[in-house]
Amino acid sequence: MRMIHRIALILVIIGAINWGLIGFFQYDLVAAIFGGQGSVVSRVIYSLVGISGLICVSLLFAPMRKEVHEENRQSTGNFNYATEFGEETDLSKLKKD
Repeated sequence: MRMIHRIALILVIIGAINWGLIGFFQYDLVAAIFGGQGSVVSRVIYSLVGISGLICVSLLFAPMRKEVHEENRQSTGNFNYATEFGEETDLSKLKKD
């Protein structure tokens, strides 16, 4: 994961905690720390959290890492090469011309 995604994810988590505090206790932690919702610093933090949310949307559509696919492939161990449609024809019994 790139560093920008990590920073964005941390800011989204901070925003989620703040929204949880607002929802459960009607307490805005960011506004309390930085001087109200109208202060410049609070508005910058709200803006950064919003932009981070947009960046994290790209994580939903990012492909899984290659290591995860290899772990899943190794864990199966038993491969079944049988066909669904019946037995294969024995080519050794064909006439040779």
